[in-house]
Amino acid sequence: MPKSSDILDEASLRILEVLQENSELSNAELAERVGLSPSPCWRRVADMKAEGVIRGAVTLVDPLKLGLAVNVFVHVTLTRQDKQTLETFIQAIRGRPEVMECYLMTGEADFLLRVVIEDLIKYQALMLDCLTQIPGVANIRSSFALDQVKYTTALPTRRLHRQ
Repeated sequence: MPKSSDILDEASLRILEVLQENSELSNAELAERVGLSPSPCWRRVADMKAEGVIRGAVTLVDPLKLGLAVNVFVHVTLTRQDKQTLETFIQAIRGRPEVMECYLMTGEADFLLRVVIEDLIKYQALMLDCLTQIPGVANIRSSFALDQVKYTTALPTRRLHRQ
């Protein structure tokens, strides 16, 4: 199996850029867009999947169309930062579909969560019924997003291109 550095040449980077914009393209459309014939294009995509560079493809859904109007960033501080307390929190959060992202942090808070939810009443219920019930949680601070200025799922690949 090739190393990641072996498969991320200019053509593969172009493939990644196009797929990050639209993963629903057929192989023929993708090959045409990146300037390859279909067979080598398919082989590069297969290699990047096998290597784990491409982890999957998803459909992006508009949260407002589903009635998910509230985007909350939640800073959680634990009573202790030992392995058991961290793992207890992580396991409790993994099962919550409203929690879109969860990061173990340095600084004031131990975790930063991004929660997408219907309204303030539902967020209050999440706080009271879930977050405050997790053993080891000492402090919860919430910041509500007023507007989404930028959102992307595409990783920056420009730095990887040969100069």
